[in-house]
Parts: sequence; structure tokens; C-alpha cells
Amino acid sequence: MEIKIVRGSETQSYNVELENVTLLSILNHIKTKIDPTLTYSHGCRSGVCGSCAVRVNGREQLMCEYKPSEGDVVEPIRNTRVVRDLVVDSGMVERFNRVANTWSEGSREGAVSEEDASHIETQSDCILCTSCYSACPVYAVNPDFIGPYALTRVWRYVNDSREESSADKIAAVQTNGIWDCTLCGECVPVCPQNIAPKQDITMLRMKSAMLGYQDPNAAMAFGGGLDFGSPMF
Repeated sequence: MEIKIVRGSETQSYNVELENVTLLSILNHIKTKIDPTLTYSHGCRSGVCGSCAVRVNGREQLMCEYKPSEGDVVEPIRNTRVVRDLVVDSGMVERFNRVANTWSEGSREGAVSEEDASHIETQSDCILCTSCYSACPVYAVNPDFIGPYALTRVWRYVNDSREESSADKIAAVQTNGIWDCTLCGECVPVCPQNIAPKQDITMLRMKSAMLGYQDPNAAMAFGGGLDFGSPMF
């Protein structure tokens, strides 16, 4: 089987005699038997830690889960700095989480009903693999976009019945946040945990509207929300 790996400005091909194994197993074989200079990230090997995310044939995958085929092209995830080969700088996760206040800032004590817990269960399953960031096209025009993962995590706390106040979190995602998303849904199919950031961002928009916020792009279309033009006679 031939596997092609993008390494900087070059694409290198490797032939391996392994079948019905994961991409991670193949890369481990290449590193130990063929090319010890190949560099990549991995951890749990169980689809839980999220550290082995890459792009295969233009689609985000976890190496520990993906079963490769002849001629697959493997490259690092997009929208972040490549450190070496398939290793990228994941510092944007911490940066965007900090901007968006993606943590609890005061919660009520007490038991949580099963129904309330179900409202945040899916969003809590995120493994920080950054696949959604890589798939998002908004970064091509706005590198400061808070992004799918951070926004879906904001909704996890805004929708948590134990949170005492969500106003600060809603305010934090108004700029470079929910209104900058195009709702294209590219982030949804690549999530290994079946999280739908598009849906969560839509819910954040609805919550924002309830608190008096509006889409600044829509407001500008009507002269900032104040000027609707002059009548013509």
C-alpha cells in the first residue's frame, strides 16, 4: 500500500505491507522501520485524547481510528502553524477558550436532573482534536474567529442549568464570534464525537437576540439599523 505524507513543501511516498490497520499503526511502522525522521502526534490510541488529528484526502480524521486506502494523502490540519511534518501548534485552543470564557464562572450547588444533564452532555464530549477548526473556512478571511469548538463550549455553559449568569459569556462571543460564522456546517461531519457546532452557534444567536444583541452585518445592511433610506419622489 502506498501512503503519501505532506512534509512541509514536499510530499513523500511510503510503501508499506500492512492491511486492515489504522493510519496510526502505519505511521508507527514507517517511523520504526523506514523513516525515523517522520514526526507526528498521538496519545491514547482510542479516539479519546484527540491529539492525532490530521487531514486525509482533504478531510479531517483521527489517525487512531481511520483505516487507510491505497494512495491516501496525509497532511497536517489547517488554520494553524505547522511545527514539523504532521505536528501543529495547538495553542489556538487555549487562546480562543480564554477569549470566549469557556469555563464555569459561578454555579449553583445541588443535584442536576437527567433531563438538564442531557442538554449539555454532547457538548461536554469534545476531545479538543481541533478538527472543526481545521475544517472551518472562516479562518481564510478572519484568523481571529473564535471558532467552532470554543463556541460550542460556550453553549455548553450557557445551557447549563447550574450556571448563575450567562450574560458575560454571551457578550464575549459577539465580536469575532457567533455572527462571523457562515453556518456552512463544514465543522459538523468531521467531529469524531458527533458534536454539531453549527447548531450550537445557532442557539447562541437566538439567546443573544433574546438579550438584545443583533447581527452587526444585518444592521449595516440597513445603515446601522437606523437609516432605512430616504423616500424617492
